[in-house]
Amino acid sequence: MMATVRQAVSADEERIWEIFHTVVASGDTYAYAPTTSREEALASWFRADTATYVAVEKDMVVGTYILRPNQPGLGNHVANAAFMVDPLARRRGIGRLMGEHCLREARQLGFLAMQFNFVVSTNLPAVRLWQTLGFQIVGRVPGAFRHARWGFVDVYIMFRTLESAG
Repeated sequence: MMATVRQAVSADEERIWEIFHTVVASGDTYAYAPTTSREEALASWFRADTATYVAVEKDMVVGTYILRPNQPGLGNHVANAAFMVDPLARRRGIGRLMGEHCLREARQLGFLAMQFNFVVSTNLPAVRLWQTLGFQIVGRVPGAFRHARWGFVDVYIMFRTLESAG
């Protein structure tokens, strides 16, 4: 059975928290503190200006992503998103499925471009995925992430337009 992506509902909160906590606890891909509480995590994931989605495989939530404006006001035509996949479901195309879904959703919501502000340079699977989905590295912030294993590593700013199909 292939995974599908749908909008998240309140019944998904516990599973989203489990994925969020597992991903953040490793300290190697997200700036969230490994000690981020369930309440803080869900408040961020379900903000008023945020569309929240889940990837479901065999009736189990295996991934989640959020889509929101990158900036308020005069910058709100550029989308921002964040993605998390259950480590036990990696290497099955869940990230790509959510990425492709996100690009379609962002276009439907009227965004003209998408920007990722904080892609950890050592997160090679994410960097490669976003590049195959048309994102370019448009900036590098030296030592901006305190990696649990490698210390201070660079962060990429990645961008793509949404005006063309893909």
